[in-house]
Amino acid sequence: MSSTTTERSRGRRLRMPSFSVQILLGLALGVVLGWIALSLGKTADDADNWLTVTLSTIGSSFVTLLKAVVPPLVFTAIVASIANLRGLTNGARLAGQTLLWFAVTSLVAVAIGIGLGLVLQPGANAGVDAAEAAAPSKTGTWLDFVQGLIPANFLGLGASSSLQTGADGAVTAVTTGVSFNVLQIIVIALVVGLAALRVGTKADPFLTLNASVLAVIQKVLWWIIRLAPLGTLGLVGRAIATYGWSSLANLGTFAVAIYVGLALVLFVVYPVLLRTHGLPVMSYFRGAWPAIQLAFVSRSSIGTMPVTERVTHRNLGVPRAYAAFAVPFGSTTKMDGCAAIYPAVAAIFVAQFFGVDLSVTDYLLIAFVSVVGSAATAGLTGATVMLTLTLSTLGLPLEGVGLLLAIDPILDMGRTAVNVAGQVLVPIVVAKREGILDVEKYRGADAEDLFTEDDADADADADVATREPELMASR
Repeated sequence: MSSTTTERSRGRRLRMPSFSVQILLGLALGVVLGWIALSLGKTADDADNWLTVTLSTIGSSFVTLLKAVVPPLVFTAIVASIANLRGLTNGARLAGQTLLWFAVTSLVAVAIGIGLGLVLQPGANAGVDAAEAAAPSKTGTWLDFVQGLIPANFLGLGASSSLQTGADGAVTAVTTGVSFNVLQIIVIALVVGLAALRVGTKADPFLTLNASVLAVIQKVLWWIIRLAPLGTLGLVGRAIATYGWSSLANLGTFAVAIYVGLALVLFVVYPVLLRTHGLPVMSYFRGAWPAIQLAFVSRSSIGTMPVTERVTHRNLGVPRAYAAFAVPFGSTTKMDGCAAIYPAVAAIFVAQFFGVDLSVTDYLLIAFVSVVGSAATAGLTGATVMLTLTLSTLGLPLEGVGLLLAIDPILDMGRTAVNVAGQVLVPIVVAKREGILDVEKYRGADAEDLFTEDDADADADADVATREPELMASR
């Protein structure tokens, strides 16, 4: 077959929509199927109908696949990110600038959350019954947070068992599950990575092996992420079929306060920071959109991490060596949605609902907890631990959490999207300030072809690293 014929046959192939379009199609179809499942109602024995069960199975299977690769992904990514700092002449300053801007943007976000809580008065306008108040199954205190930093074992894994009993009280089944503590995995990875740097050249084989394992895990995760449109269909459909409008209506003011706060951070604060540093805003949204979109539907900052890292260095011009440090670190600690806006508005909601007056000191404590305790949210989904940490610090009743759980999955979509948007933004700002951002690549940001190999990008990053002293001197 001639080359001309081959090219023609390729041109006749069905061209798949881009990843972003696939996600949007899954979202739209999920909404339609969710409303159909909601209209079908419960079965005769008050169980979920077949469509709700199907949507739930599809969505939960996608999240389970993401969870399966999280422990090795987090460990190898953190170790590799620390090792990658060796390739940057100003690695220590980059790390310090990253932490500083994490804190600055978190403070702005929590200030917005406090302001919205005071203006909209979500607790005073709630339609929920006080009888629905209940303490959550997971709580967070400063003691738990500190103890959680200490790994129980090298892998940061734990096991728990639950008993099922019959009508006569006899045990009929025992279910054992294995869980992981992301925060402990981060601590282990930080220690191992720093130790490898201290060992020097003797650790090179280990770091090479770690980089190889990370590449394999990321390849597997990319295969899972290809299923995101299908996972989107299941997750969104299940959320609508399960919650509908009734629960959202009762907490309408609270939900509005959360989403207004998220919108202000995403569409006002972040663009202002970009414009302040001379960067076009639309380029940022074009480049970061696949990660923001996937975060919204998956509700997982860590599960979205490979997409976040790829759009940060491939679409938006951040050197790979720095993105490989900032993005994994941010995926576990940079939470403007879950750890800033949400706990601020939720704490004010609980205080207003139970008639507790908050002082200026209390609002300062909310800001402190949001900035310092954000690592407590490290995990896949939800911000319950962070909220209980805030409530316990302020001395507010933890039972207030039960009032908000009904719509938590709906809120968590927006929270996670803003989390990931911030995890992309900070490396861009820091790279621009340090003179290592590829501004041309940033301005021409394109969200297409996420799944192609990126050897050319590696060469481009190496070129940026080579020219780093020159770029720094020209600032």
